[in-house]
Amino acid sequence: MNWDTEVFDLIDDEFDRQRLGIELIASENYASEQVMEAAGSVLTNKYAEGLPGKRYYGGCEVVDQIENLAIERLKALFNAEWANVQPHSGAQANAAVMLAVLKPGDTIMGFDLSHGGHLTHGSPVNFSGKIYNPVFYGVEEATGRINYDVVAATAEKYRPKLLICGASAYSRDWDYERFRAIADSVGALLLADISHPSGLIAKGMLNDPLPHCHIVTSTTHKTLRGPRGGIIMMGKDFENPWGITTPKGKVRMMSSLLDSGVFPGTQGGPLEHVIAAKAVAFGEALSDEYMEYVVQVVKNAKVMADEFVKRGYQVISGGTDNHLMLIDLRSKNITGKLAEQSLGKADITVNKNMVPFDDKSPFVTSGMRVGTAAITTRGVTEIHIPKIVELIDRVIEDPENETTLTSVREEVNALMGELPLFAAEPEPTEA
Repeated sequence: MNWDTEVFDLIDDEFDRQRLGIELIASENYASEQVMEAAGSVLTNKYAEGLPGKRYYGGCEVVDQIENLAIERLKALFNAEWANVQPHSGAQANAAVMLAVLKPGDTIMGFDLSHGGHLTHGSPVNFSGKIYNPVFYGVEEATGRINYDVVAATAEKYRPKLLICGASAYSRDWDYERFRAIADSVGALLLADISHPSGLIAKGMLNDPLPHCHIVTSTTHKTLRGPRGGIIMMGKDFENPWGITTPKGKVRMMSSLLDSGVFPGTQGGPLEHVIAAKAVAFGEALSDEYMEYVVQVVKNAKVMADEFVKRGYQVISGGTDNHLMLIDLRSKNITGKLAEQSLGKADITVNKNMVPFDDKSPFVTSGMRVGTAAITTRGVTEIHIPKIVELIDRVIEDPENETTLTSVREEVNALMGELPLFAAEPEPTEA
């Protein structure tokens, strides 16, 4: 078989892009070599529909052990009572939960996408907004923060079946205990989607949703630093009091409903090679080294937010409690789209993002979202952050000056060249 040079040359190009650039997309990170090795292993050849010990295929003895290991490590990491590691993504995890506990047309209440929420929390262009009846809460314009009294009033008005807390661009911690009180007051199930801060939560850096939320979902590739995938967890299994039944009318434990929401509800065969990589990542996250990592992630983010504020940028809510921040660029007279494009030419990767009460379209936006999870994996500390913000500022202040972009790119490449992606990187290929 001939080696596919066309594809692998492009993979080499992507390696160089990641190696030379400053990666600030808040939802991205760098998986370890052993995570990637597991994800590229012979496990990709194995079909394993069903759960460990209850498969629809033979030959699952080994993958059963691997999946059980992933489950046990995840439960230990979050002190969860139950977990499912099969969802292919965070979106699939949320879809499985909704399929398990809702009926079409049921009301769900989530964080407004334009204020920092997620597509799967009720956006009208997503399955969650097409199949279910979405209502939303957001942040206050003056503070950039959630007002829990307003959330409570909105929940009382609409009485959702499912209340969702969590976001993709909210830099503050969540009061899960208050959300549970709100959910209980209207008879709603409470789902926490912790896809972004999950790694920080696992190590006690942020509030823990497991004691308060009925169901918790997350991705595994952001602050958890694993392969791309999703998970579902519960801190306590229970016989549901919401009248949710099987097609035969039997009330089941919630864990059983959620398992069936994943398979056969929304997925077929699980990706056992990715589940193995998840197991590796969960093992890494249980280590003291990972604890040092998340502490540095938060430290870097706080310093970065402060540096942006010092330079006259409007950081939504005035700062951050986690790994990310949302920046309103209107005071700098530049759109999020142009900022993303210009920074990209300087090998600084960010994403344009709507800000609360934005006056521009989602394709243009007035803001950008930045995060510190990936650069911290590279070895960036608070010592480097002022320089990184200074490089960003130079581009934002002169976004279409090719001389500026070239100069910044050279400095970016020099900085990141001193911070290898892996312990022993191959020499860059010649042009």
